[in-house]
Amino acid sequence: MKVDRIRLLNFKCYGDADLELDRGVTVVHGVNGSGKSTLLEGVFFALYGSKALADRTLDDVITTGEEESEIELWFTHDGRAYHVERHLKLRGDRATTTKCVLETPTESIEGARDVRREVTTLLRMDAEAFVNCAYVRQGEVNKLIHASPSDRQDMIDDLLQLGALEEYRERASDARLGVKTVLDGQREVLENVRQQVEEKEDGDLHDRLNALESRNAELTKELDNYETQREQARETFETANDVLERHAETREEIEELDEEIDDFRSKISETERQREDAHEEIREKSDRREELDDEREALLSDVDLDVDRNVNSDDGDDGDDTEDADGSTLEAVESRTETLEDRDDELRDDLEDVRVEITETNSDIERLRDDASDLESQAETAREDAEDLASKLETDKDAIEEREEKLDELDGKIETERERFSEPETATPPQSVSDSDGLSIALGDAEAALEALEADREDLTDKIGDITADIRTIENAIEEGETLLEEGKCPECGQSVEDSPHVDVLSEKRDELAERRETLEERETEREALDERIERVESLREAERQVDRLEENRDNIARLLEEKRETISDRREQREQLRADAEEYEADAEDKRERADELEESVDSLRGDLGEINGERSEIREMLERLSRVVDVETERSELASGIETLRERRDDWQTMNDERRETLSGKRERKRDLESEFDDERVETARQDKRDAEDYLEKVDAKLEDLREARTEVQNEIGAVERELEELEELRDRVKAVEARCERLQSLYDEAETLQATYADLRAELRQHNVETLDRLLNETFELVYQNDSYAGIDLDGEYRLTVYQKDGEALEPEQLSGGERALFNLSLRCAIYRLLAEGVEGAAPMPPLILDEPTVFLDSGHITQLVSLVESMREHGVEQIVVVSHDEELVGAADSLVRVRKDATSNRSRLERGRPPEIDLLVSD
Repeated sequence: MKVDRIRLLNFKCYGDADLELDRGVTVVHGVNGSGKSTLLEGVFFALYGSKALADRTLDDVITTGEEESEIELWFTHDGRAYHVERHLKLRGDRATTTKCVLETPTESIEGARDVRREVTTLLRMDAEAFVNCAYVRQGEVNKLIHASPSDRQDMIDDLLQLGALEEYRERASDARLGVKTVLDGQREVLENVRQQVEEKEDGDLHDRLNALESRNAELTKELDNYETQREQARETFETANDVLERHAETREEIEELDEEIDDFRSKISETERQREDAHEEIREKSDRREELDDEREALLSDVDLDVDRNVNSDDGDDGDDTEDADGSTLEAVESRTETLEDRDDELRDDLEDVRVEITETNSDIERLRDDASDLESQAETAREDAEDLASKLETDKDAIEEREEKLDELDGKIETERERFSEPETATPPQSVSDSDGLSIALGDAEAALEALEADREDLTDKIGDITADIRTIENAIEEGETLLEEGKCPECGQSVEDSPHVDVLSEKRDELAERRETLEERETEREALDERIERVESLREAERQVDRLEENRDNIARLLEEKRETISDRREQREQLRADAEEYEADAEDKRERADELEESVDSLRGDLGEINGERSEIREMLERLSRVVDVETERSELASGIETLRERRDDWQTMNDERRETLSGKRERKRDLESEFDDERVETARQDKRDAEDYLEKVDAKLEDLREARTEVQNEIGAVERELEELEELRDRVKAVEARCERLQSLYDEAETLQATYADLRAELRQHNVETLDRLLNETFELVYQNDSYAGIDLDGEYRLTVYQKDGEALEPEQLSGGERALFNLSLRCAIYRLLAEGVEGAAPMPPLILDEPTVFLDSGHITQLVSLVESMREHGVEQIVVVSHDEELVGAADSLVRVRKDATSNRSRLERGRPPEIDLLVSD
């Protein structure tokens, strides 16, 4: 796998960063806190999302003060291109993922979980395995060393995919135990079923069944005999019962006829009473109608309607005449009502018009008086404003004099600052700081001159850093050489110094060190001189800015002075205009008050008209109420006439109904006499005796039959129980065979699970041993490279992943006994060995993620840093496609194929990336 490009937007300390990574060794360089590690965290987060945040949350990812963040990663894996994109957004107090897409050569995968699952499958490692193998994070360089052997075993087994075999072995063990539990249970079931078969075979079931069937046949025969006799008794009972029922039905019909005769008599009497009540009600309604006639006559006189008032209310045949008279009255009332209502509508409209006119006139009066008050207030305000303007005119004159004095003062200051630029100073820095020619800087050129000087100082600082790194490297080489000389070894090759032509190498290194130190002093002297020039030019730049500010202030004051002069003229004109306006407002106010008094008189006249209209409307309402009563009277008279006619018709109907009832009553009396003549007392008594005798026999025979049926049922139940026991015996025999076969299958399955469990355990042990041997070999290869000509002979890794370091004198050491730098370098060697083992793969080379080392020099001194460079070079030689090293140490820069510098802006606190070329510095002492 190779990371091709990473883009970060508002990710932690990065505002907007876009970086392409090449093959080989890339060193990400910068001072502590500049954001180097954050760049690698962006790669890790792009791949695994929230699983890469350890104990942090998505809220910590988005740059402080921003609402959204974007992370994009382009990478190549196994020769195919991939692109992952994640977008985050703050929603309230929490950050959420709004977009997560992985573009593969064949499909697009969306969703944080699905993307993480696909990346884990693709790389063959989850987030934890990634940091245990390919990504050595800052502060975790000693993670494997400090881990217990069991934890180290779990880490490495998971990386080598051996954890799956242990999981399969545990599943096989669980399956074996599960099968054993089921097998034991089935064996208990088999023993229980066999015992049930023996108990049932000892019960003589067939002999019991034959005896019970014989007893059942005897009981069935006796039941048949009693049921035949019972049927004969039942026929006798039914014949007698028919005679008695017929007698009872006749008796019942006679009783019903008596009741019906009494009912008809009662109904006839009740109907006659109703006819009398109807006659009385007709008389009452006629009296009420006469009273209404009198009231009608009086109402018609009051309303003065031209209608026929001679209405006959007797019970004679005058219904049609009455209806005609009522109709003509109602028509006259309706016509008169419409006329009055029309007049009332006209008056109501006139009333509304008068009210509206009064309201509008009152509004006009109020508006005129309000306008007059407003005009008087405006006149007063205008006079006050005119007086205020007079006072402001005096103030403006004083302000003009002050601003004229301020202009003279600013002109003097500007001239003083301009005179500073007559002092000699370099306009543009020469090729080197020592070539200054003393040219003066013109006003406006100080900013450009300062930028050029600062650029020179930055270049000079980089050169001083490079020289300092060279000095530290040479000092380390001299220190190692002197140590070897003390031991009697050549500082070049490590062999005995006797007869060696290379002893003078230390003298050369010391000369080179003195030369580099002299050069360093010269560069530092140049930087001090350059700092003094920068300080002077900064003073001139500040003078430029002061001139700009003073000139800007002078322009502002001159503009304000001119505006103030124009203001005085305007205010004089405004003062005269305000005085004229005040006089005009007072004249308009007096005119509006006179118009309001005139309108008050017209309102009094309108109120008189309003009273006349209300009086006429009151008379119309009284007349309408009388007319409404006429309608009510006519309606009630019509209802009474209709009610009288209805009652007369009902009396006639009730008379016809009673005539029909009397005819029916005569027929029922005749039927009753016929039924009474049909009774035969002797036959009825014989039927009663036969019924009693049959009932007695049936009662006794039913009890006997019930006893016999119960006995036969008991025998049949016993037969069924024996037959069921015989069926159960056969079922138990079949079940014994089935359980025996199941036990045999479970035993076979148990043996297979036991074999599978052992196979997984043996396979894991074999693979672990193979991996341990390979890892031990790779670790010793790396160890020999890193600790060449040192005091350590080798390292041993046993099958339980316990590590032991051997000194050249044979003494064994635990890794924890090494110094801090040696322990860190030892752990990096172990990490690189594991990486090589995974890269070789089980079935050939496997594509691996880049080897990422984040601040690996934290615990290393200069000598161990040189060994770290050797380790990085060896991994590149072993074919690691991409190595990324993050460090603030200049010494690692020489091992880089490409260099990325990280700088943080002190003002915005944002980090930015710069591509660079590593300087040609030899960090190793060559032969």
